Amino acid sequence: MLADARTLCPAIKVVPADPAGDLAFLEKLAVWARRWGPWSGLDAPDGVIVDVTAVAHLFGGEAQLVADVEAAFAARKLAVRTAIASTAGAAWALSHFGRTGAIVHGDEPRAILRALADLPAAALRLDADVLTVLRRLGLKTLGQLAGVSREEEATHEGGAAGRDALQRRFRNRKSPAANPLVRLDQLLGRIPEPLLPIVPPAVPMVQRRLMEPIRHRPLLDTVLSDLAQDMARVLEGQGQGARRLELGLWRVDGEVLVRRLELAAATREAAHITRLFAAKLDDVEAGFGIETVRLTASWAEPLSAQQGDIEAAAERHGTCLSACVDRLSVRLGPTAVRRSVPYASHIPERAQRWQEALEPRGASQTTFEFHKRPLKILDNPERIAVLYASPDGFPQRFRWRGDAREVARVEGPERVAPEWWRERSTVRLRDYYRIEDTDGRRYWIYRHGVTGDGRGGAPEWFLQGLFA
Repeated sequence: MLADARTLCPAIKVVPADPAGDLAFLEKLAVWARRWGPWSGLDAPDGVIVDVTAVAHLFGGEAQLVADVEAAFAARKLAVRTAIASTAGAAWALSHFGRTGAIVHGDEPRAILRALADLPAAALRLDADVLTVLRRLGLKTLGQLAGVSREEEATHEGGAAGRDALQRRFRNRKSPAANPLVRLDQLLGRIPEPLLPIVPPAVPMVQRRLMEPIRHRPLLDTVLSDLAQDMARVLEGQGQGARRLELGLWRVDGEVLVRRLELAAATREAAHITRLFAAKLDDVEAGFGIETVRLTASWAEPLSAQQGDIEAAAERHGTCLSACVDRLSVRLGPTAVRRSVPYASHIPERAQRWQEALEPRGASQTTFEFHKRPLKILDNPERIAVLYASPDGFPQRFRWRGDAREVARVEGPERVAPEWWRERSTVRLRDYYRIEDTDGRRYWIYRHGVTGDGRGGAPEWFLQGLFA
């Protein structure tokens, strides 16, 4: 139980489980791992299988390939256990129960068995009830279980009888995870094990292979504009909008220049994309010329078609918030621009948080529907001196920042209770009022506490917001 765990380890950090998020991350990890092989597959819930057949020499050998894998994961602050073997079952067994980075040379069953003989029977990816049966039979390691395999029948007395007995015991098990003999034969390569590779989604991509290399900026701007229009048509056909775009420039001498762009909101406006990339091409050195230009949308989101006014579209595009955020991010850097996002809290000062403008908004953060809030909310509510107030009602005259104000109109109250799951039981209620003084200025004030609530002395008054 969680209470017992916290008793044993008071500093334990607990977060809600997210199996769907873990699986999505594992799928992205499998696609990313294809840099070490032609295909990769999932080994849920915590593994990735990569086919490295005839690939190791590109890294200088299998040991160097393993070192490159571990370095790449360490650079991304991910813990990993690796193994290379001729079968997927052997690689899984070594990575989970053997020494990390282990390599089994050769594909002969005897060679594989010698390297894995001391591993426990759990290395065969068996169900828990099957492991219990094997332990009761005294078969605790792969070496002991291999004593009843085909190749050991001639050297071990009773080997054939032992294998027949296991076959009879598990013959009704349809799943490979419920039959230790099937798993053992898969591990040793005697029977094939079907593997399902992960197929990454097709990334929207457009490119131009130029008949003559270009060296001047106006020509590059023209090509970029054409690619942006092509990308807009591709995204529109798929019902998507780009959030991240990558522009690749292939020079004649073989060097590739890459410029990346992240957007605050999904878009497929060709003019907007062209304008943003124009600020990133000032430092491009064409050298002897650029012969290929490619534009890729590495991150795309669903974006439905919109029917708007034709004349107002251009004006709206130049002044919308997302376009402004994109231009500021390109000019000032992605971390210099932040935006407020709603947060699931009914306390006004906690109802929003700040995050980087280009980061996606969390889908789990919901907002509460309340009465109209002021456009300007103070960072910290300021105390006001109430000169006269009706009993348990609103102030008819108050002083704020040295000036006395007469209340002409009032609306309220709106009662806001404390968040009982994070506040102490002594926290007081708030009664909010929207008031207007005799000069037409409007304020958002609240009374902190109720007379006779037993949670403190006399109620106090604060001003928290200003209406336009």
